[in-house]
Formats: sequence, structure tokens, C-alpha cells
Amino acid sequence: MPPADKVPAAEKKKRKAKGLHPNNVRKIRIERMMSKAEFARRANLSVLTIDRVEKGFGCRMDTKRKILEALGLSLADRVRVFGEEE
Repeated sequence: MPPADKVPAAEKKKRKAKGLHPNNVRKIRIERMMSKAEFARRANLSVLTIDRVEKGFGCRMDTKRKILEALGLSLADRVRVFGEEE
């Protein structure tokens, strides 16, 4: 899945219709050379949850906080990672 800023408009519309929210979690995880399993352990989340978030499914605020901390980012980086909230 391409980063949120490189997705064509038609694809964005299709994702929005499905209720998906594009984010940069996968891109940042890969930049930090972390596997999904390692990332899930650091975030204290399941691999399934990580997979769903990376695909663009919504998640709770607490899950977003855990993801940011596992990536070594601050809460101020929320918009850079998850995009603008509706």
C-alpha cells in the first residue's frame, strides 16, 4: 500500500467509501527496520491489530498512542503518522 501522500485521488475515494483511513504507520515501521511481530511486541498490541491499522482501518486513541511510542515518536507526531482526523 503506497504512503497516504502518494495515493491517487480515485483510490482515496474508494478507501474512504470502505471506511479506511490512510496512514504512514507501515512506511515508518519499515524505515525503522522493524518486523510486524517486533513492532507488535514493542507496542503491546497483536500482530492482527498492527496489520489492520497499517491497512487503514480505524483504531482507538490508546492504540494510536501505543503505536507512536513503539515507533519512538511523540504525541505531537500524530498527524504525520495518522493524518488529519475527521
